[in-house]
Amino acid sequence: MSRIDDLIEELCPNGVEYRPLSELGAKASNIRWSDAAENVYKYIDLSSVDRVTKQIRQTIEITAADAPSRARQLVRAGDVIFATTRPSQMRWTVIPEEYDNQIASTGYCVLRPESTQVLTGFLAHSLGTETFKQYVIAQQVEGNYPSIPDARVRAFRIPVPPLEVQREIVSILDKFTALEAELEARKKQYEYYRDELLTLESTPRQKLGEIARLVRGNGMPKSVLTETGIGAIHYGQIYTYYGVSTEETVSFVSEETASKLTFAETGDVIITNTSENLEDVGKAVAWLGKAPIVTGGHATVIKHDFEPKFLAYWLQTPDFHQQKKRLATGTKVIDVSAKKLEKIEIPVPPLAEQRRIVEILDKFDALVNDLSTGIPAEIAARRKQYEYYRDRLLTFKELGTE
Repeated sequence: MSRIDDLIEELCPNGVEYRPLSELGAKASNIRWSDAAENVYKYIDLSSVDRVTKQIRQTIEITAADAPSRARQLVRAGDVIFATTRPSQMRWTVIPEEYDNQIASTGYCVLRPESTQVLTGFLAHSLGTETFKQYVIAQQVEGNYPSIPDARVRAFRIPVPPLEVQREIVSILDKFTALEAELEARKKQYEYYRDELLTLESTPRQKLGEIARLVRGNGMPKSVLTETGIGAIHYGQIYTYYGVSTEETVSFVSEETASKLTFAETGDVIITNTSENLEDVGKAVAWLGKAPIVTGGHATVIKHDFEPKFLAYWLQTPDFHQQKKRLATGTKVIDVSAKKLEKIEIPVPPLAEQRRIVEILDKFDALVNDLSTGIPAEIAARRKQYEYYRDRLLTFKELGTE
């Protein structure tokens, strides 16, 4: 850190100016679809940006004829975008060259840094700080999907040291984040093998409604969740907390509340029906605990004869994604009803084959996601180091304060 300390002592010994993001760059412009003719654009929606690696992982191609209502903002390479829906998830990224002049959802605040004032990398790392996260949490507007207005994002003040200091800080922090690319590569490898194992082209297929019973949940807002009682899985937790399976719940409800809700027995799979984006619709978790639990609205309990984790794994595949895409309805809120899920066609291999596939995928899943072993543990340790140095390096004495 001596190089940075020396630069600060030389260039800004008395502190640095803190300025709102609104003063450090321009806003993005909106596309005029009436002038777009038959041009094809890559669309960055809320599910396109990985919350961990901060990279754009998947987009769809759109034209004026099929553009979603939120597909409006023209982004440029070097823009920094921050998701204003569910902002506490801290979903942000820097637009790379391959997405120059493409389209981002209006669910993002687009920050276009003025290069003479702030470096793109410095601005991006600033959005990852704990200070910014706490600001977002305090400023977000609660609702079915918490959000934060663009104006409040742009009102956030960051330190603006001289560009030479910014450049040195970015160089250090980028070395830490390079390891995230390694984790992403391993995840892609896992996803490739998972999808290969679950393609099962020669296996007979049946509609889910023919071989399983789907029971739609209802009720259970977050306000009824408790710390003790009957185990409960809220649909929102399936997006953010649970993996392929679980034997314990993080939340509970009272016995009285549970009596009005939908129960899941051991081996049942709970699947989400509703989200703000297509990717999260259909996220599923297999319940492997001994006691029955409950779930509520925006979720469906699948009662079946599959190996439970086989079904949960298959519900992650491109095959399922393409089918649910055809069945989904809505624009701002996407829904695939239990009735429509019954139409999903799924391969039905023998149980022995299902268990063999699950055994293999469990090993891959542990390699990629178990933070107690191997490379993931090293990456987790480096991530903690990054967060420590990021927050330290991006904290400055404010000019004019004692």
